[in-house]
Amino acid sequence: MAPSWLVFLFFTFWVLLISPAVSLTCSSQKLTKTQVYSDCLDLPSLSSYLHFSYDSSNTTLSIAFIATPSKSGGWIAWAINPKATGMAGSQSLVAYKNSTTGVAVVHTYDISSYSSIVPKDLSFEVWDKTAESRTDGSLAIFAKIKVPADLAAKGTINQVWQVGPGVGEDGKLVKHDFAAANLQSKGTLNLKNGQSSSSSGGDTRIKKKNIHGILNAVSWGILFPVGAMIARYIRTFESADPAWFYLHAFCQISAYAVGVAGWGTGLKLGSESPGITYSGHRNIGIALFVLATVQIFALFLRPKKEHKYRVYWNIYHHSFGYAILVLGILNVFKGFNSLRPEHKWKSAYMIVIITLGGISLLLEAITWVVVLKRKSRKSTKPYDGYSNGQGRQQPLAM
Repeated sequence: MAPSWLVFLFFTFWVLLISPAVSLTCSSQKLTKTQVYSDCLDLPSLSSYLHFSYDSSNTTLSIAFIATPSKSGGWIAWAINPKATGMAGSQSLVAYKNSTTGVAVVHTYDISSYSSIVPKDLSFEVWDKTAESRTDGSLAIFAKIKVPADLAAKGTINQVWQVGPGVGEDGKLVKHDFAAANLQSKGTLNLKNGQSSSSSGGDTRIKKKNIHGILNAVSWGILFPVGAMIARYIRTFESADPAWFYLHAFCQISAYAVGVAGWGTGLKLGSESPGITYSGHRNIGIALFVLATVQIFALFLRPKKEHKYRVYWNIYHHSFGYAILVLGILNVFKGFNSLRPEHKWKSAYMIVIITLGGISLLLEAITWVVVLKRKSRKSTKPYDGYSNGQGRQQPLAM
């Protein structure tokens, strides 16, 4: 029979394991307000909860929204978007702790666009709005809302919720994260049956971002460096000529095609996200597209090896190539910082780059050995008979 202390530890483990899961549901939450709500929802992202009651006779929606700011001193928000499913255009209730008094306050924000987030009266009536700070670090927003007639007739509203890291001295909200949970924090609230459905827009947008990231990481971050390595090291071996050139051209053209597709998805994402800009990432992306386009079309203007302008073409080609190499890898890491995927993806890419770097160092050493040996052999040979621009070897004088 198991010792009593082992049974006790086993029981304690399960209590600790189960109790957080039980506590993190809206039905187990206790509200300090006397208002009783008929429905409550565990919202699907950002560990947020909504308690609400809807009176269809006067189209009044009473809500209690609970969430934890992403950082201490941050803010939480719950909103209705009368026209769309995202944050832009939403009519929002925002709560945070006053930096001077430490008391939780709530303000209304008419978010006409991502670039215009300022306190303003909403397009519908709101009253009895208050906020409170809870013992677990979360904040709660309480309010009563007069649901617009067209939304009341439809019986559903588009709800949006969010959490942010801080509030400026002027009351300006610090921008929230753009991780998957933040982008998925929206859905439809059915006023008639008290059910909520998540919007698929967040998932679609995340898929587009992932496609954008994969295309660009493969093209600018892997294929272009591999193509450059082929041109730098494989051409050293005389037996690889002209195969190295065709491999190099194929690799770089493929990288360009994939990169253009990734660049196009970036433009599409930007057009769908007014007010959200990653200036550095975007500007480097534009520079990469321009440099790579010039580089690709320059293939058709490549002078022959013996042409007097070939040396200038080589200088330009190498300069643009190394610029693309550096900017491409840099922008991939900027993309990771913007997209914020699971850490394993950034780690995997770092392993790939470190591996390519190690291979490059090895090939660099081999290349120098081959070149120096080749020069040494040439320097020990007697006069080879090439003169007067003739391409034919003459017999040695006896």
